[in-house]
Amino acid sequence: MRKQVSGIHHITAIVGHPQENVDFYAGVLGLRLVKTTVNFDDPGTYHFYFGNENGKPGTLITFFPWARGRKGEIGDGQVGITTYVIPTGALAFWQERLTKLNVSYEIIERFGEKYLQFSDPHGLKLELVEREEGENSQWEFAGITADKAIKGFGGAVLFSSNPAATGKLLTDVFGFEQVAAEGDFIRYRSPADIGNIIDIKQTPIGHLGRMGVGTVHHIALRAQDDEDLAAWQDELFASGFRTTTFRDRHYFKSIYFREHGAILFEMATDPPGFMVDESFEELGTGLKLPPQYEPVRDQIESVLLPFEVREPNID
Repeated sequence: MRKQVSGIHHITAIVGHPQENVDFYAGVLGLRLVKTTVNFDDPGTYHFYFGNENGKPGTLITFFPWARGRKGEIGDGQVGITTYVIPTGALAFWQERLTKLNVSYEIIERFGEKYLQFSDPHGLKLELVEREEGENSQWEFAGITADKAIKGFGGAVLFSSNPAATGKLLTDVFGFEQVAAEGDFIRYRSPADIGNIIDIKQTPIGHLGRMGVGTVHHIALRAQDDEDLAAWQDELFASGFRTTTFRDRHYFKSIYFREHGAILFEMATDPPGFMVDESFEELGTGLKLPPQYEPVRDQIESVLLPFEVREPNID
């Protein structure tokens, strides 16, 4: 049987001030900060991971906060919209919550589903959609109960400079199934119950996006383990894509490649996960550094801006 990915592992974006980032994704959206570490390639920058109660692949959004970074520009070669899935019946709760927290939104329909679309404080485009699929998050925070909490990714909307080529990558290499076409979008589905739907915009924006605050850096798909990741590297090479060597991110291993529509993809292993250096109860509460940076911890901590996880004030 041809290889097939199960779905999205994580999405990584560049944002602004770390406190604003934490206030929105933990305070407003109620996601759990499951890991506080640094960008392994730029240790003077945080790397935050937000997800469900234990940071399960398919629930993870990660951020590089650049407090003084330049503003990016959304365009071709990027994830244009990140989609979150919520339990059936929870949309009215989220409309009320966003209204109380002064987050502007609009309601749109795509492929017969109703979406609540809005932006985070740094310009990332987000949306919420109700679906039965996927287990409920058990993380309850800031007035959000498990029957209302974000489950994880519904999927993503890709802005490609070559939509046909990007679609061919999804179907011919990764084993997604093309399931629908409507207006300017084609929908692809993987077998996972979460992080399983990718919509590709069929009309390119006409210019490449510019990396910076408010843009997605890359989208990562799931590999089962190190052996599966190596097999995917071989599969990509055979399909004409050049990948990086294995990168050890401590909580997973991964490879990167850029596809013909200019989108940067990563493939990341599910294990070992986030409890290799913290207990379940401690997740996200301490700054965790990979071994190579422990000798300079004091220096790193001196340049990182302080932040705290806190609940918003809701009238």
